Amino acid sequence: MAADQRVPLGDVRDVVAIGAALPFRVLDAQARLLLSQGQVVSGEAQLQALLERGAWVEYDEVQRVRQERAVAADPAPAASPAQRPASLFDRWEQQVWALDVLLRKVAKNLPAAPELEAFGAAFVALIERDVDVALFTVVRQDDRRYALYPLTHGLHAATLAVLTARQLGWADRQVQRIACVALTMNVSVLELQATMAEQKDPPSKKQMDLIRSHPERSAQLLHGAGVTDTEWLATVRDHHEQTGGGGYPRGLAAVPDPVRVLRAADVFASKITARALRPALAPQQAARELFQREAGSPLAGALIKAVGVHPPGELVQLRSGEVAIVTRRAAKGPAPKVACIGNRQGQPIIDTVFRDSAEPEFAIVGPCADRGKFPKVPPERIYGLITV
Repeated sequence: MAADQRVPLGDVRDVVAIGAALPFRVLDAQARLLLSQGQVVSGEAQLQALLERGAWVEYDEVQRVRQERAVAADPAPAASPAQRPASLFDRWEQQVWALDVLLRKVAKNLPAAPELEAFGAAFVALIERDVDVALFTVVRQDDRRYALYPLTHGLHAATLAVLTARQLGWADRQVQRIACVALTMNVSVLELQATMAEQKDPPSKKQMDLIRSHPERSAQLLHGAGVTDTEWLATVRDHHEQTGGGGYPRGLAAVPDPVRVLRAADVFASKITARALRPALAPQQAARELFQREAGSPLAGALIKAVGVHPPGELVQLRSGEVAIVTRRAAKGPAPKVACIGNRQGQPIIDTVFRDSAEPEFAIVGPCADRGKFPKVPPERIYGLITV
């Protein structure tokens, strides 16, 4: 899009209100989606992070909104129903932008170690506040914001690593460390990851060279930012190593458990996330591939058990013919709670109907075969408003 069709986000504060639904989409300097129409800018910190990314909106859309409000004789941002108390899902969205600010500091060789540690500890607490919601944010991904892939992937891998570590009985300090490692392991390739998430061609040789060297470069950046925890740095440096060799950059034959847990979380999160080059795998398929690759190791088993047979966020087909989103794992057994977003004819519905898949009529028969037919629904539609 021509430069004269781009309106900097900072120039449209008259039609953007903190906490209100956006009347247009927001793009980054490379014209990649940052926020969809209807999403919310939750605070000044997020707004500043958007401005740092060179966020802009389309000129025609700005004109449309201003004209609509002029006709309504209401130039101020509307107090729409979206201006509600902050929800737990808003809090999860805020993590993306807070992590963006921190990793940009690291990439600029600015001190950030205490902030990173504090963020990691707070993030573990957020996961454990409602594990089902945490898993929902990992599994149910529909908006294809490729520009944010490095951030969302780090958050998703950290969530899976934390839950796996808890399943294995690790101490609090170890759990917080693995969270910090997952959140920071790719700090040296943030823009490369965003580019590769949206490109439809395989990685070039130059990109592969950067990929293979990024563990060491990430560890160096973290050390420069003041991180002195030797295990944190070592796990970042080795997070692509594999037991038996074949990993990189050093091809180690033996790797410690933190590296193996992180690699399992990293790979699983990557497999269930769509990119331009390939669709997302269903969680069950990703779990099977992980179990096979790890030869049934206890670490892989711990991740799969932590996630569950049908994790929250998965789109499933019920025996009744309905299509549903898993909302809550079962306290015992493999039959979770679900919320139907498709009727018995397999057509999307507006009203949400809640089912217990432990009942034979509503048993899960498998993942939904046509996920593209059921676009993203607001999480509050199926969870209600969980305030923070």
